[in-house]
Amino acid sequence: MSNIPQWSCEKFLDETFSKAPVPGGGGVAALVGSIGVALAGMVGNLTTGKKKYAEYQADIERILADARALQDELLSLIDKDAENFYPLSQCYGLPAETDEEKAIKEEKMQAALKVAITAPIDIVKLSYKAIKLHEELMTKGSKLAVSDVGCGVVCLKAALQSGWLNVMINLKSITDEAYVKSVTDELLPLVIDGEKLADSIYENVKSQLA
Repeated sequence: MSNIPQWSCEKFLDETFSKAPVPGGGGVAALVGSIGVALAGMVGNLTTGKKKYAEYQADIERILADARALQDELLSLIDKDAENFYPLSQCYGLPAETDEEKAIKEEKMQAALKVAITAPIDIVKLSYKAIKLHEELMTKGSKLAVSDVGCGVVCLKAALQSGWLNVMINLKSITDEAYVKSVTDELLPLVIDGEKLADSIYENVKSQLA
């Protein structure tokens, strides 16, 4: 399965609704994240060139470039997540009657788990970066689009948390303790800080709109 980002919205939803293994939580997280960062692009495009925000022009141009790159990366992770899950799905059907078969299956499972986890790891990292862009846009972006900053950061918090859940479900089955610790130590601070930052931005936007 590939080119999922080229599907219509309706097809994506129908396939997600079905019993098909992909798109699943990871693919949905990547899509929601790309939508969230697209709103950062919208706010940037509504701000750029405006005299009122001239002092932020260089920042807005950088934000626009970063938002486009993040959107493209998150979209690409929809296919990556689907492709990387396939080897793991095949492992579940491997025979495990004899000790030798069990050992072979476990070895293949462990390798496949580390492949399957890579897209969710990237979703967490990219969503966090995108939340930071919204933090800037909260003060540097057009006030006419501040609600879109709030909407974008809500999407990105969902992507961040969903990505992390997909990391966790793989980590719990990985027996390489050093690997598990390395991934957890790298990502958990991003998740905690990202959640707090997203909530702060959301509350700030609400106060501006009240």
